[in-house]
Amino acid sequence: MATVLEQVHAALRLKSRALDDDEITPLIEACKADLRMHGVRRVDETDPLIARAIVLYCKAYFGYDDQTERWQACYDGLRDSMELSGDYREEDV
Repeated sequence: MATVLEQVHAALRLKSRALDDDEITPLIEACKADLRMHGVRRVDETDPLIARAIVLYCKAYFGYDDQTERWQACYDGLRDSMELSGDYREEDV
């Protein structure tokens, strides 16, 4: 299974890694902070929904195309669904 960083690279269709990682890694951390701020307490990058939320967040904030509002709306919807789910409100063990 690909790491979340690899998933983001694939989703953004990036060819180089070195320079892009300096921008993508902080976006991943910002997404995790945003999830926690909105009540998602179980933020595990190996969870498929968390990984998807991170990819959507990065697509919205990396600014690589004109679809940023669409990706932001998708992220917001997924984040809000996880916020309401009891599965994501428990602290990581």
